[in-house]
Amino acid sequence: IIKKNYVEDVNDKEVIEYAINGMLQSLDPYSGYMNTEIYVEMQEETRGEFGGLGIEVTMENGYVKVISPIDDTPAAKAGIRPGDYITHIDDTGVLGLSLQDAVEMLRGPVGSNIIITIVRIGEEDPIDLEIKRAIITVRAVRFNREGDVGYIRLISFSEQADKGIKDAINSLFREIGENNTVGFILDLRSNPGGLLDQSARVTNNFLDSGEIVSIKGRDKSDISRFTASGSDITKGKPIIVLINQGSASASEIVAGALQDHKRAIILGEQSYGKGSVQTIFPLNDSSAIRMTTALYYTPSGDSIHKVGILPDIEVKFIYDEQTEKDNQLDYALDLFSKETLPN
Repeated sequence: IIKKNYVEDVNDKEVIEYAINGMLQSLDPYSGYMNTEIYVEMQEETRGEFGGLGIEVTMENGYVKVISPIDDTPAAKAGIRPGDYITHIDDTGVLGLSLQDAVEMLRGPVGSNIIITIVRIGEEDPIDLEIKRAIITVRAVRFNREGDVGYIRLISFSEQADKGIKDAINSLFREIGENNTVGFILDLRSNPGGLLDQSARVTNNFLDSGEIVSIKGRDKSDISRFTASGSDITKGKPIIVLINQGSASASEIVAGALQDHKRAIILGEQSYGKGSVQTIFPLNDSSAIRMTTALYYTPSGDSIHKVGILPDIEVKFIYDEQTEKDNQLDYALDLFSKETLPN
């Protein structure tokens, strides 16, 4: 009927792709159809290099919501923040578009400019931002010494995450001295997640034993469990984990496991609350389906889906543009300096 009666000629392949994507998007915002181009880009993202703006997004109330910008990307440099709503892309309203359609509009040739309009809670007027697209190369882990404390920033759970954490801890021990190191700060703020197995491997570095995360699908009796199997490579040093509303998915697995095992103090703001697992089903034409197949649970048995991780110590982030002061990091360092870490 469409081919015979629609006002314009239609592309059969595109119409079928839209139909498949419509079925999946009606299930939840995280399920969808990926054509060959998008599937290839997704694989590049997990390897830590891809083209775009550098933001992790979802769909909420008909608009594109920013989970978090990725450090040192065009989006982060332009001032995009977790929780921002994208309402227009190059003057085109996103209301009514699927998440895939909106993401395709955000992507484009490297070096080309795009204007996005965002609505931010607390700001009266919409904000227009012009951003130049770029090749996004994500270094999963960054670290530095803060006195006698090792600071580790985990940016994304790409294939580089576990190795990056190990290298960071070993390097900091060498620089500070193992006996002189009073503890570690693991910064998961605005980390949108990534590979499930990497979240388990990262957590494994801080635990000697115990469950890390359990995964339950449609059959609730069919439970998969990730369990710590190595040794705590930090030698039992105190750990503070920083989270915010941009900490999602794999970040919440790590924070939830370390919190439940009382291995770390969680400091900051309530996390995003994405506790679902997506499985990729490759298709014969090099495209793929991404579909939610399970929910994950912290060791205590709690599902954080649509709830998030509640910090042990709530510290609202206050941004000072002049000093660029990080009050949450300062608070964590102060706990170490005063030796006032809660039990």
